Amino acid sequence: MMNKKMLVICLVAVLVAAGVSCEKFLPKTPADDEILDGPVDGLTAAEKDIFLRGDKAFNDDIFTAENGLGPLFVATSCGTCHAGDGKGHPFTTLIRFGQSDSTGNHFLDKGGPQLQNRAIPAYQPEQIPAGATFSKFTPPANTGLGFLEAIPDATILSLADPNDSDGDGISGRPNWIKIPPYCLLRAGTIENNGKYIGRFGKKAAVYDLLQQTANAYNQDMGVNTAYENYSTYSRLEVDPEVPNAIALDVVFYLKTLKVPVQRDQNDETVQAGKQLFVNIGCAKCHTPQLQTGPSPIDALANKTFFPYSDLLLHDMGAELNDGYTEGTALPAEWRTPPLWGLGLSKNSQGGQYYLLHDGRAGSIEEATLLHGGEAQQVKLNYQQLSEDDKARLIRFLESL
Repeated sequence: MMNKKMLVICLVAVLVAAGVSCEKFLPKTPADDEILDGPVDGLTAAEKDIFLRGDKAFNDDIFTAENGLGPLFVATSCGTCHAGDGKGHPFTTLIRFGQSDSTGNHFLDKGGPQLQNRAIPAYQPEQIPAGATFSKFTPPANTGLGFLEAIPDATILSLADPNDSDGDGISGRPNWIKIPPYCLLRAGTIENNGKYIGRFGKKAAVYDLLQQTANAYNQDMGVNTAYENYSTYSRLEVDPEVPNAIALDVVFYLKTLKVPVQRDQNDETVQAGKQLFVNIGCAKCHTPQLQTGPSPIDALANKTFFPYSDLLLHDMGAELNDGYTEGTALPAEWRTPPLWGLGLSKNSQGGQYYLLHDGRAGSIEEATLLHGGEAQQVKLNYQQLSEDDKARLIRFLESL
C-alpha cells in the first residue's frame, strides 16, 4: 500500500514539474497593444458568439472550385489578404481598372472594376482591357471599421472644405456615390441627388461594411452572395454560394473588431512627436479624434475614438495620380487613410512597411515625401524639421 502511495505522489510530482517546465517554453500571450485582432469591449454574450462565427468564416473558410471559388478570383479566403486583420503586402495587392474621369466605370462588362488575375483550371485569368486605366491597391487593416461606419454623415461633412474657405490649401470633400439596393441606410444618412457619402476603400467608394463584404466575396474570390447575386464570369444570376447568415456574421465581425491600441503614449518622445504632428499640419487631414453616433451595437454607440482620418477625399498631387477613379473621386484624390495601427503594419507585411495606397513606400518618411497637392505645404514643413524632430514625429506615428 505504501509503495502505491509513493508511486502516486511521485507521478503527481512529475506531472507538476512537467507543467511548470512547459510553461517556460510556451509563447506568452501577446499584449493587447501588440495585435490588431480581437473584439471590441462591451459585446454581449450573444454578440460574442456572432463575432466568433464571423471570425471563423473570415479566417478559416478556404474556397476551392468545389465549394464556389472562381472561376476567376484573386484570393481563396478573406484572411489571405488580411493576415491578423492587418495590412496586405505586394503578394496580395489588388488591381482595379476603369477610366480617369468620374462618369462611371465603362469596363464593367469586361470584368471591371477588379482584375481577377487567377483562375481555376480550364479558365483564363483576366487581362486589363485596352484603353483602361488602373491602380494597385494594398489591402488595408480591418480593425476599428465599425467605429468608422458609425460616424455620422454630418460629422464628415463638418470636416469638409471643398472650396478651401479657410485658405489653408486643404479642401477635403466626401465621395458622393450611388449605392446598391441592398444597403440599409444608417441613422442620419444624408442624401445628395440620389447619392450618398462613401467612407470605405482607397477612394471612399463604398458605403458600408455589407457592401464591402459583398464586393470582396464576389470580386476577390469569385464567390456569390445574395447581395451580389450574379456570376462575375458570366454575369448570370446564380444561387448564392455563401449563405446570408455567414455573410452577415462576417459583416458583424468586421464591425466589432477592436480599435488599435496606442503604445507608449505617455512616453516623452511620443508626446513631443504628437505635438509636431499637429504643428506641421498633419492633423488637418488625419483628424486625431472623432465620435460615433447611434448604433444598433451598443458597444459602438456614442464612443470617442482616435482614427487619425477625416474619411474625406484629398488631392494628393501628381506623384500619387494613377489615372484611375471611383465614384466622383478624381485620379489624384484619395481618402485620408486612418493612421491607427500604423506601427503594427510590418507584422502582417513580412517585417517591413509597404505604405500608401499601392504599397510603394517602404518607410513612413518615404510615404510622407510622396505627399503633394493639398499636402504639399505639410510635406515642406516636415522637410524643414531637424533630424531629431523628424525622429520624434516618426516615433509618435509608430506608436499608433
